[in-house]
Amino acid sequence: MKKPSLLSFLFFALLPAAGVQAQEARTNAFNDPFLQVTSAIAQCPVPEGPLYTEQEVRDVAHVRAQHGGSCYRVGRCRLPNSYWYDAEIIPRVSQYIKLDGRFDDTSVWVQGERRLVFLKGCVKTREQSEALEKAVWLVDDVMGVVNYLRVGDEPIRYVPAQSASK
Repeated sequence: MKKPSLLSFLFFALLPAAGVQAQEARTNAFNDPFLQVTSAIAQCPVPEGPLYTEQEVRDVAHVRAQHGGSCYRVGRCRLPNSYWYDAEIIPRVSQYIKLDGRFDDTSVWVQGERRLVFLKGCVKTREQSEALEKAVWLVDDVMGVVNYLRVGDEPIRYVPAQSASK
């Protein structure tokens, strides 16, 4: 039996490390809006934005096309694609939260996808979380609110940005 060469040993020993470094790039390929609205809680973990690998883009493109158009076909949207609302909705949600005043002591990010608003970040109390969710529902064209807000030191309910790079 032939002994493995040093070169082949190094190749197989370094292969896993090369895979970690060659992690596929992720981008916001669909331009889903993602904004930080408030920043009062310094220790609040920053949420990962809407990032996709090239394969994930291919996997979800068809579903996004179907969901985007179905809203219009059934008469729930005035625009032919529900994703077209997001670039307008998220800045209005941000403005509404900032001007409300009840949420100045929070750290909140908002993300839009298909007229849905995802709330991520940290708030002080359960009541504040519920009030923020109800406030966002009042913004015109919002079809739904998904509340991933962390209350106090509860477990995080969203993917933090730093864990995406690990």
